[in-house]
Amino acid sequence: METAANVLVGLVAALHGYILVLEMFLWEKKPGRSLHGLGPEMARATVPLAANQGLYNGFLAAGLVWGLIAADPTGFRVQVFFLCCVVVAGLYGAATANRRILVAQALPGAVALAAVLVAR
Repeated sequence: METAANVLVGLVAALHGYILVLEMFLWEKKPGRSLHGLGPEMARATVPLAANQGLYNGFLAAGLVWGLIAADPTGFRVQVFFLCCVVVAGLYGAATANRRILVAQALPGAVALAAVLVAR
């Protein structure tokens, strides 16, 4: 079960790395704009906001990778902390920005968190 939990944590980290790329580097291009359904003008106007969001997603990804490579008990604790951050961010984003964030971010984080806790 520990291997499955690690794979899920790695997938959530990869997801947040992908979101970092979309929000920091591809925001004005089609993949980035389609993330939130923005037109070119709105995307151009919101580049600094998107880059900031992307940076935070990168911190989540980095924290999850740290949790995967750190020895226990630190690794376990770091994974739980950052997965809780992912879930809270996903819930907040779903409530304030777009409901799709619930499925795209909060659900994968919650599934990975449950797997980490069960594997413990």
